[in-house]
Amino acid sequence: MYCVAAAFFVLFVRLFHLQVMQGEELRRLSENNCIRLQDMDPSRGLIFDRNGNILVDNRPSFYLSIILKDAKPVDRTVKKLAELIGVPVSELMSKIANNKGVSAYKPIILKQDIGRDALAAVEVRKFDLPGVVVDVKPLRHSFNKQSAAHLIGYLSEISPGELKSRRYSECKRGDFIGKFGVEKAFEQYLRGKGGGRQIEVNATGQVVSVLKTIDPQPGHNIYLTIDQNLQKKAEELLKGLAGAVVAMEPATGQILALASSPSFDQNDFVSGMSHVQWDALISNPFRPMENKAIQSEYPPASTYKIVTAMAGLEEGIIDEKTTFHCPGYYTYGDRTFRCWKKEGHGNVNVTKALVESCDVFFYQVGQKLGADRLAWYAKACGLGAPTGIDLDHEAAGLIPTTAWKKRRTGIAWQGGETLSVAIGQGYNLVTPLQMLVLTSAVANGGIRYKPLILNTIETAEGKIVVKNQSQVNGKLPAGEKTLELIRKGLHGVVNDGMGTAWTSRLKDIDISGKTGTVQVVGRKDDEAPRAAGIPHHLKAHAWFLAYAPSADPKIAVVVMVEHGEHGSSAAAPIAREIIKTYLKKDEDDRQLKVERSVLKGRQVAGNRQ
Repeated sequence: MYCVAAAFFVLFVRLFHLQVMQGEELRRLSENNCIRLQDMDPSRGLIFDRNGNILVDNRPSFYLSIILKDAKPVDRTVKKLAELIGVPVSELMSKIANNKGVSAYKPIILKQDIGRDALAAVEVRKFDLPGVVVDVKPLRHSFNKQSAAHLIGYLSEISPGELKSRRYSECKRGDFIGKFGVEKAFEQYLRGKGGGRQIEVNATGQVVSVLKTIDPQPGHNIYLTIDQNLQKKAEELLKGLAGAVVAMEPATGQILALASSPSFDQNDFVSGMSHVQWDALISNPFRPMENKAIQSEYPPASTYKIVTAMAGLEEGIIDEKTTFHCPGYYTYGDRTFRCWKKEGHGNVNVTKALVESCDVFFYQVGQKLGADRLAWYAKACGLGAPTGIDLDHEAAGLIPTTAWKKRRTGIAWQGGETLSVAIGQGYNLVTPLQMLVLTSAVANGGIRYKPLILNTIETAEGKIVVKNQSQVNGKLPAGEKTLELIRKGLHGVVNDGMGTAWTSRLKDIDISGKTGTVQVVGRKDDEAPRAAGIPHHLKAHAWFLAYAPSADPKIAVVVMVEHGEHGSSAAAPIAREIIKTYLKKDEDDRQLKVERSVLKGRQVAGNRQ
């Protein structure tokens, strides 16, 4: 009995408190639906290069939104707003229509990143714009327009399909997420965690007071492996060209530069791109939206002779003393396969064949190996498969086998096709990044590293949460003796007077490399390369891969210039400048460290005295 009485007494007290003491206030809140929750977006993490130079940050941006419940009559409010900010009514109404089904209390973004003039106009007439809200949000900002755009990527508004994905379970309609490049690959770290506040609004939706706030948590900061100065140099050298430059530390697999040309401005995606801008990008014949370093596939041309030489030496088909005679052509069956040098190279061993890029030597090595054994070595070198770089849409390339051709075309492999494949033509397809991994492996003694673009991830307070380590993908299928012979040949390419990249040598830096020229237009095996004067889009692609210093490589570089004609004249000079820029900086850094060390020693000695 006492318990029942006590329970009724507690209920009575609570009812009295709600209806009498707080009744008036709660009635007011209820009538106006004046207590609301308001989202607060987190600040996205910053992106730096390996030296701490900032590449991407955030800037404040003003957004115009409308809350339909407060905006009545909506048509009249939207019409007034459209006049003030100079936007067609139909455009604003279309955005409202696209958010059909959204709660009437949820703000719908009508215009993002409005200018200060539009902001001032709205603020002055705000009393006449019920339900119109101005928010300040952090907006992504790339410091250097079009620099490292393909690596860093861009943001865009989350799609309805992505909203249903578990990966974006913390996101809401209207959020911007990474859609490409590093912004997408490390979205979970960069995004941060949203906050919110409980607010009280008046009958027109204006905020009267803030009742409670949960602060958003900023995203983590990311330090990439690229060197900003080297990246800029690569982009400067590619200006006006279509192609790619990628550079790596052979000892770690860390990417030092990744440039693709032409490029695009990431800021255009965040601030809103017009249809005209988008059409111009996707219809550009030089494909600015394509990351040519990892997505574009090209025949490797003569750079592939590294693989053929490796297979021939390892299989015992040739050794360092084996020579073949090159009269300028090679007859196979009833067909004649030409060497690029019409008058021939004479007697050639493997080193000379690499130095002078003799086709006839490698025709014969390839013929003795056969297509399938050659393909096995190419695949063991990492070709024909993605490298595993932390970027979407990496192409696999193609290393053909006899079974692949039969399956793909229904036609048996022809012996002459092996000769074309042996010099990097035919069905062979590789990406510049795959060739960079191969080049680095030759330089470092045979280790194939996964290309790394991430160095560290830190919290906004500087606590390291991820420290990336080098990852080994495999080893080249070659012993040290084979690699020594190949390296000797690559050294001669640049430093031997007969080498195909002789004109790109440097006095004070010892460079090793290999040129390649890809025929864009198909020609018969016995047909000489076409003369100059052909249209640009029919000119050959130019390759050059290199590492330096030859004895202790600090950098490996691969350059691909579409329709550059010759690797020696179009690609090799670019690689030389990249190497010079990087090693000169490396030398300056070492000198600075020495000077600081000496200075510190003097200070210590002075303190002791």
